[in-house]
Amino acid sequence: MKNLLLLANLLFALFCREGALAALPGKKPNILLILADDIGYECLGVNGGESYKTPNLDKLATTGMRFDQAYVQPLCTPTRVQIMTGQSNVRNYVGFGKINPNDPTFASLLKQAGYTTCMVGKWQLGKETSLPQKLGFDEALLWQHTLLRTEGKGERDTRYRDPVLEKNGQVVPLPKDSYGPDEILKYACEFMTRHKDGPFLLYYADFLPHWPFVPTPESENWNPPQKFKSFKGESRYFADMVAYMDKSVGKLMAKLDELGIRDNTLILFVGDNGTDGPIVSIWRGQQFQGGKGSPKRAGMHVPMIANWPGVIPPGTVCDELLDCSDFLPTLCEVASAALPKNIPFDGFSFLPLLKQQPGKPREWIYSWYSATLANLHESAFDKRFKLYTDGRFYDMDADPLEKVPLDEAKLDATAKASKAKLAEALNQFKDARPKNLKQVSKKAGQAAEEREAVN
Repeated sequence: MKNLLLLANLLFALFCREGALAALPGKKPNILLILADDIGYECLGVNGGESYKTPNLDKLATTGMRFDQAYVQPLCTPTRVQIMTGQSNVRNYVGFGKINPNDPTFASLLKQAGYTTCMVGKWQLGKETSLPQKLGFDEALLWQHTLLRTEGKGERDTRYRDPVLEKNGQVVPLPKDSYGPDEILKYACEFMTRHKDGPFLLYYADFLPHWPFVPTPESENWNPPQKFKSFKGESRYFADMVAYMDKSVGKLMAKLDELGIRDNTLILFVGDNGTDGPIVSIWRGQQFQGGKGSPKRAGMHVPMIANWPGVIPPGTVCDELLDCSDFLPTLCEVASAALPKNIPFDGFSFLPLLKQQPGKPREWIYSWYSATLANLHESAFDKRFKLYTDGRFYDMDADPLEKVPLDEAKLDATAKASKAKLAEALNQFKDARPKNLKQVSKKAGQAAEEREAVN
């Protein structure tokens, strides 16, 4: 009997230490999704970056899972629409700074599954006052919602010093010299505190480290005049902004620990597109220029981390392809939320990858990118090769800047097989392609008017 008791105590201690309590049946996990603004794969130390201090994100990765093949769209709004709706932009993109108000989102689906939902940070999806609530968020503290900057002239950016933030569509009075990232962090921590008994979904759409590159409260010269065009070319502040973003992530983790809910919270961190073009970083001993806005690898390859004690083994590295459309089905599976059967979702749940279970990895990623409904780029790619609809075919490992298309006559067997696979992938979306991009924008306006009339 004594030996049995000792064994039981030992097993219980191991169970607790490894965070296995997080996996107790019947208790839905909290979800914290962090979306960083304009940070490419090359910026994190854990990915081989050498220019910036990211100790908290590095720790999040080494105690969880980092993805080496995570891709999003090359610009903010296209990614934000795709990540929230689980559909490729070819199906529902209606223009920069807009989202189709009739589309279900991960917030609306998780809300139906019993989650309390909140979004803080950058919105940029439409100016209708009640739109965040219509898309499933119970609470929202947002920048660039009904007001794009300040009144009229856009003379200064309002996400950083002395921010203009709106809580559920109403401007929030803030003390002078407030700092936007601090305000959304404070609200996020308050939300988690109020809903620590869960389950909750917190979508933390960070402002950092997006241009304008300006001092943070921890920079040496925090008090310069904050005109919108100030410091446009001074990328030296980018490093300060990355460090501040990393510290915010650390504070979110500390709050989860303080509340005692860390073990029952799935944390996902991902960038919304590649690093801004003026930024040149050192990555694995070489210079690496940001590719934001470009459909090439540097514009779409982003850092991705998943951390869930007791579920994701520490120090795991995943080399499988992941697309931003995969987040909605993943969050729904984690939350036991039903997916509508009449929606053609393009994403695949990566929950089996997190749990180290057998699954069907992605063989390719499809991208339809037209940020302003012009200059369309449409491609499919795997880990090495990319095929555009105009026939250009690249080896991204050998030619990441896509300078010279591969010669069809010189393709080896591996390249030929990849090209055939990617051509088949492109063909799957032929019926979804808008016949006229101008009609897409017109249709979006009509949808918004119809939604407003109903509500």
